[in-house]
Amino acid sequence: MAGGSFGPAGVAKERADEYKGKVTAYVVTACIVAAIGGSLFGYDIGISGGVTSMDAFLEKFFPTVYRNKTHAHENNYCKYNNQGLAAFTSSLYLAGLVSSLVASPITRKYGRRGSIICGGSCFIIGATLDASAVNLPMLILGRIMLGFGIGFGNQAVPLYLSEMAPTHLRGGLNMMFQLATTLAIFTANMINYGTEKLRPWGWRLSLGLAAVPAILMTIGGILLPETPNSLIERGKLEKGKKVLEKIRGTTDVYAELQDIIDASEMSNSIEHPFRNILEKRNRPQLVMAICMPTFQILTGINSILFYAPVLFQTMGFGRNASLYSSAVTGAVLASSTFISIATVDKWGRRALLITGGIQMVVCQVIVAIILGLKLGSESELSKTYSILVVVIICLFVAAFGWSWGPLGWTVPSEIFPLETRSAGQSITVAVNLFFTFIIGQTFLFLLCALKFGIFLFFAGWITIMTVFVYFFLPETKGVPIEEMIFLWKRHWFWKRIMV
Repeated sequence: MAGGSFGPAGVAKERADEYKGKVTAYVVTACIVAAIGGSLFGYDIGISGGVTSMDAFLEKFFPTVYRNKTHAHENNYCKYNNQGLAAFTSSLYLAGLVSSLVASPITRKYGRRGSIICGGSCFIIGATLDASAVNLPMLILGRIMLGFGIGFGNQAVPLYLSEMAPTHLRGGLNMMFQLATTLAIFTANMINYGTEKLRPWGWRLSLGLAAVPAILMTIGGILLPETPNSLIERGKLEKGKKVLEKIRGTTDVYAELQDIIDASEMSNSIEHPFRNILEKRNRPQLVMAICMPTFQILTGINSILFYAPVLFQTMGFGRNASLYSSAVTGAVLASSTFISIATVDKWGRRALLITGGIQMVVCQVIVAIILGLKLGSESELSKTYSILVVVIICLFVAAFGWSWGPLGWTVPSEIFPLETRSAGQSITVAVNLFFTFIIGQTFLFLLCALKFGIFLFFAGWITIMTVFVYFFLPETKGVPIEEMIFLWKRHWFWKRIMV
């Protein structure tokens, strides 16, 4: 079937009821090892905010910010507003955006493991450069290499998890990626809390330890089996069948194998996946690949996690107190992900996204009201209100941790047919990193300009995305990955778009 043809992508008929197999230790182990790739993204998110609040780091690379920070009468909302400091944080995500698009053909032609290994190697180089940086250009170059690592890793790992996991547990196993991300954020926050006391070189240790998850990811990429979907797509039918039998724990894999073969035949007839993804029959998945990561970032979560220490210092917390408070939010994020893992394949994706969105809106509005009424440009919050703000932010982070955090990655990785899956995931990662870059580059400016209104800005976006999910996202729970096309064809809105 040619790339421009009309018809259902992937498989010709539904065989979900015929799928056999069980959860094997082999597939769980493979998914856990692969999910370490999420720790690269998480460690950087957690470490960046802490390092950029350390005096020794600021004094060496951003002396203007350091002087503003120590100025007694500097505006609370504006003392960290520096585009160079923002560039340090966000340059990684621009590099990741570019590399995620490069990763698509590599992932398709050489398998998911190839991109995982490339990502780990780039991250190791970036961590080494940053830990040994002697000037700002060297520091930024290290960030760019870290970005390449994240681009490759975020493109390949969610695909790997979705293709390896059995249908009825795909949501939970796919969320291992987000769990690794959140645990790494918490770990990074605790490391920052310790290294902040190691002056003046503690920041080097914080940045250098990023190599640890990267080494684990690279070794995992070398040792892990390739997914049966990727093997069969590349013409290795017998090897793909053996892997499928091993991960499902049975030789009766005919129905799932046939779905993969049908999808592979379609995939191999497509020469230009990015062109094919623009066709009407792929329009719903394309919209989700753009909207889900965009909305995930516009919750405001990355701003809180990037700049948590900075944000808490802005609200009047002391230096150590701000790092401690951000460590608490990291712990909440990690623990709340377990809620999502336990419930996503029972309650479904939509229920978690909608309820999580409602809770996040309420929390953002409450924080905005407290800061608007109680925090002036140069005053500090009282101890009571400071504690209340941290509690509300933790409730916000918890809601994100069991809704948009993991599902912002899970849903896009499971909805594409095989022939556009790699391209679709690249678009998802590129959009995610693009908006991460935009928010990372502008957040300190927005904080200075909007003050407490920044929380209302994000609350408005969360309201929009919650309504979007209610009307336009069908439930993907329990639907085989190669049979998602039938879901869109039955949806009240998307069936009109696909014809």
